[in-house]
Amino acid sequence: MTSMTIGIRGGELVEPGGRRHAELLISEGRIVDVGEGVGEGADLVLDASGCLVASGLVDLHTHMREPGREDAETVHTAALGAARGGFTTVCAMPNTTPAIDSPSLVRDILRLAESVPCRVLPVGAITKGRAGRELAPMGEMAELGVTMFTDDGTGVADNALMRRAMEYASGLGVTLAQHCEDPALAGGGAMHEGEWSARLGIPGQPAEAEELMVMRDIALSRLTGARIHFQHLSTAGSVDMVRRARRAGVAVTAEATTHHFTLTHAECRTFDPVFKVHPPLRTSEDVAAVRAGLADGTIDAIATDHAPHTPETKDLPFDQAPPGMLGLETALALALTELDLPVERVFDLMSWTPARIAGLAGHDGSLRVGAPADICVVDPGQSWTVSGRAMASRSRNTPYEGRTLTGRVRHTVYAGRAVVVDGGDGP
Repeated sequence: MTSMTIGIRGGELVEPGGRRHAELLISEGRIVDVGEGVGEGADLVLDASGCLVASGLVDLHTHMREPGREDAETVHTAALGAARGGFTTVCAMPNTTPAIDSPSLVRDILRLAESVPCRVLPVGAITKGRAGRELAPMGEMAELGVTMFTDDGTGVADNALMRRAMEYASGLGVTLAQHCEDPALAGGGAMHEGEWSARLGIPGQPAEAEELMVMRDIALSRLTGARIHFQHLSTAGSVDMVRRARRAGVAVTAEATTHHFTLTHAECRTFDPVFKVHPPLRTSEDVAAVRAGLADGTIDAIATDHAPHTPETKDLPFDQAPPGMLGLETALALALTELDLPVERVFDLMSWTPARIAGLAGHDGSLRVGAPADICVVDPGQSWTVSGRAMASRSRNTPYEGRTLTGRVRHTVYAGRAVVVDGGDGP
C-alpha cells in the first residue's frame, strides 16, 4: 500500500455496465472518488486522454519459471512484463522445478512475489511432482489461499485419479484446471498432425489427443459436480464440446490463448521452433472456431500461456526444442487488433471473468468507490512494433517479432501503486 494519492484524468471508464467519462482518485490501494475533476491535485496525475480505463487484466496461465529455470524467467521479470501488458494479477503455473505441490513451495512463491509489480497467485499441482500417480495435498495448499490446481504441461491421464481429484476439489471449493492432452495419442508429436506435419516430416499431435480428455473431464464433472477449467483450448471439436456442456449445465469454464486465435500450423513451415507450442498451433478452421467461442461466450477467458525459454534451448531443432511462447506484453494488443469484439467483451475475457474463475475477490470490473485500485489504462489507437529484446522477460521467444499491433498500455496501477507510467516502469 502507499499513502500517495493518484489521479487518473481524461479517460473513458470501461465497466460491465458500459462506458462513461469520469476521473478516478486513488488512495491507500482503493478508489476513493469517481467523478468530474476528482483527480486534480493528486500527488501523481496520470493522463488518460484518448484512453480506456478498466480493471487490471488477470492472466489465468503464466509460467514464471522460478524456482528451477531462473535463466529463462523469474517471478520478478515475469511480473514486470505482466505490468507492462496491463496485468495486475497472474496465476503462476506449478510446472516449476520442483513443482508447486506442497505448502512450502506455495509459501516460497508468495515470498518471491511480495515486492513485485503485480499480484501473483500460486496455482498448485493436482498430483505430487505432477507425475499423475498420487494426489498432492490440495487441502493444505488451499488453506494458504490457493484456489486453482493443475498439472499443466501434462494432463492427468488416470481416469480414476482424476475422479478422486474432482471429488476432493469439490469438497474444498477449489477449481481444477486441465491441460487436455492424452499422452498415448500425443506422445512424440511436436506440432499439429495434419497437412503441414506430413509435408515437413515432423511427428504430429492429432486434435483427438486434446478432445478425448475434454470429453472425459466433461463426463467426470457431470458425475462429481466439481468445477473444471479447460486450459488453452485449441480445436474446433473441443470448443463444440464445451459449448454443449455449458448448455447442459455442466460446471465447466475454458480459456484460449492469443496464439491459438492468431496463428496456424502453417507457421511451422519455416522449421522455426518459436512456433512450437503445446497444444500445437492448429488449422485455420480451428482458429475460426476458437474465435467464435470467444465471441459467443463458450470460451470464458483469454490467457497468455506465457512460456519463456532461453535462446540456447529454443534454438534447438524443432522436434527437440521446448514448447512455448512469450505472451504477457502482447496479449491485450493482439485481442484488440485481431478480434472483432467490443472492448467491453475484450475486458470481460481478460479481466472480469478470469478474476471470477481465479477466485479474486472484489475484482468485478466496477470502478466504484471502495473498489481495489488495480487498473490498466490503454491507448486503443497507438500502434507499435513487437520486439522480444524490448520486453521485460529474460527470454526472447515471441512469435510476433516485427509485427505491428494496435493498442498499448499507457499506465498500470496495482494495489494503489503506479507500476507503469507512460509505457515505462513506474516511479
